[in-house]
Amino acid sequence: MVTTKGFVRKTKQRGAILRVLQSTDTHPTADWVYQEVRKEMPNVSLGTIYRNLKTLVEMGEVQELSYGSGYTRYDGKAHDHYHFVCEQCGRIEDLEIECMAELDREVAREIGGKVFRHRLEFYGTCSECLAEVQAAAREA
Repeated sequence: MVTTKGFVRKTKQRGAILRVLQSTDTHPTADWVYQEVRKEMPNVSLGTIYRNLKTLVEMGEVQELSYGSGYTRYDGKAHDHYHFVCEQCGRIEDLEIECMAELDREVAREIGGKVFRHRLEFYGTCSECLAEVQAAAREA
């Protein structure tokens, strides 16, 4: 809930959601977060999870990764970083690449404006899925 001064009140539910997200690197769905938070707070509702995820995203505490309808994931790492999405298994991996500031400067120069943030994702096949495909090809 927002107060008259624009601050967002801390809640137990929001704290639990943030702890769950920061304890995993799997980029879970809201349903997965709900199941995990219920272990600590059995009476929490799915609606509460969705509302608090939205608030955490708006506060900049969590990243929302949307991949079309019904495919939203959440990232407990709020700092800017890139992602790799495996098109075989759907796994999302964090990438820590050092060229982010340079890319922002280049785009700002190109448009003659200012870049505040950006999002970049890479798509392909992860090493585990690639190994499976290669193993299947050898067996064929």
